[in-house]
Amino acid sequence: MNAPIARYAAYAAGTALIGYGLSGIVTDVPVPRWAAWFVGAAVLHDGVLVPVVLAAGLVTGWIPVAYRRVLRGALVVAACVTAVAIPLVLGYGRRPDVPSQLPLPYGRNLAIVVGLIGAVAVAVLAWRAVAGRGRRHGMSGGAHRAAPPGRRPGRKEGDR
Repeated sequence: MNAPIARYAAYAAGTALIGYGLSGIVTDVPVPRWAAWFVGAAVLHDGVLVPVVLAAGLVTGWIPVAYRRVLRGALVVAACVTAVAIPLVLGYGRRPDVPSQLPLPYGRNLAIVVGLIGAVAVAVLAWRAVAGRGRRHGMSGGAHRAAPPGRRPGRKEGDR
C-alpha cells in the first residue's frame, strides 16, 4: 500500500472516531459539565503536572546520565500510580453505611506499590553498575565492541 494513501486513510479513520466521540458527548453529556471537566483537565495539566515534571527534571539534573533516566522513569511511574490512587486513598465515594464500598487499605497498598517501583529502580541501577564494572574490567567478551573512533573494522592503521 502506498504510504500517503495509508496516512490519509488513518487521518480519515481518526477524524471519524473523533466525530463519533464528539457526537456522544453532545447527546449524552451536558455540554457545560463536559466543558468544565475539559478546562479543569487542561488547567491541571498545564498548571500542576508540567511544572512538577519540570521541577523534578531540574532537581535530578545533578545525577549522572546513566542513572538519571532510571530515576526519572521511576518518578514518572510512581507519580502516575499515585495520581490514579489518590481518590481511593482519600476515600472519595466511601459511605459509612456501606462497609463493602472501598473496603481496602488503599494508603498502605499505594505505599507498597510505590516501594516496589523504587525497588525495581534500585535493582536496575545496581544491575547497570555491576554490568558496567564488568565491561570496564574486560569481562564482557569483547566480540561485540565497536571499533575505536577514527578506525573502521578490517582496516590497518595506515589504510585510508
